[in-house]
Amino acid sequence: MSDIISEFNSYRSKMNDAIMADNNKIIKRIFNLDTNAFAEGALDKKTKELLGLVASMVLRCDDCVKYHLESSYNEGLSKEEVVEAMSIATLVGGTIVIPHLRRAYEYWDALEQDR
Repeated sequence: MSDIISEFNSYRSKMNDAIMADNNKIIKRIFNLDTNAFAEGALDKKTKELLGLVASMVLRCDDCVKYHLESSYNEGLSKEEVVEAMSIATLVGGTIVIPHLRRAYEYWDALEQDR
């Protein structure tokens, strides 16, 4: 697995475990809400992942972008679909989103090379 992917997933998992070990009811409910929000519903998972990706790019959350890129990849979205969503994010978010777009491309390339 690519370093960029394994480092992100390892850190995310380690810190999520630490956060959940504190057994804070509010944080646990937020994590649960997030998990359930991306489940199949009136919108399919692919659409929800693209929505999450766009929102994450506009909000400039690199960890969130990586998470949604990997989820999108695992859901079988094509690079063309993901790039089109990221183009909308860049349009809506403006040029300040471009550094996040660069890192998103790097992460997607690592996902494609890894699997």
